[in-house]
Amino acid sequence: MSDPAAPFAFELARRAPSQRTAGLISGMTGYRETARGRFSQRETASLVVPLIISFGTPFLIALGREPDAADRQPSFAAGLYAGPVHIESDGGAECVQVDFTPLGAYRFFGGAVADLTARMVDIGDVLGREGRELRDRLGAISRWQDRFDLVEDFVAVRANHLPSPEIEFAYRRLARTAGGARITALAKEIGWSRKHLVNRFRSELGLAPKPVARIMRFHQACRLAHTGEAHGWAGIAAESGYADQAHLAREFSILAGETPTSWAHRLALTDSRLLRPLDALDA
Repeated sequence: MSDPAAPFAFELARRAPSQRTAGLISGMTGYRETARGRFSQRETASLVVPLIISFGTPFLIALGREPDAADRQPSFAAGLYAGPVHIESDGGAECVQVDFTPLGAYRFFGGAVADLTARMVDIGDVLGREGRELRDRLGAISRWQDRFDLVEDFVAVRANHLPSPEIEFAYRRLARTAGGARITALAKEIGWSRKHLVNRFRSELGLAPKPVARIMRFHQACRLAHTGEAHGWAGIAAESGYADQAHLAREFSILAGETPTSWAHRLALTDSRLLRPLDALDA
């Protein structure tokens, strides 16, 4: 299937994290489609753990492939996935999306965050009765800001799990180096074996350090391509820590599902309101 443009008629509202939710979430988005049709979007591999609370027609969403009728997703949470996500809607979608940072996702979901990896889990299954009640309460409210207030209260109260200091240290070091820190060196600095670090990282964030580092390096390449700070794809590959341009192209195929030039072309045609801020990708 071709990649039709996202709906041109939609409402979109955003709220940045408050002092209470800074570091826990990267933001909240309210989205409402107002034009009927068949629309598709593609998102690249992300370090966002989203909670989608839907009030309209459910999205069709699939990981690494185009969705079909069996991929109807109402309100749900989704974990990290090292590949592209394909989304379709019919013009009747309406939702609030809460974007958790990887460390914030553990604070909110606790150990259940590992069960979300490469999956979409119904809000009732992951948050129980309180999750279903939240959806009903939000559905009875029409103003985005009032919805955001309710969601923020819900998130702040439930975020009572603390990631281990070692995993937080390792994740932040990877983020500061755009995925360039060596996993073995990180483990040694923490005082753990590499195997123990990998297992604990996966249990608290959902993915092992290596795929997380790959996504961070990929996002660095995307930022450079978007801002024009490097010269050509070969320059972007070198600046981002890839062995060469061919290496970068292979990573784009895996993490974006398309070539670098196809990604850049699609990005240029995407409504800028639908793009996440570049500085929030690895928050």
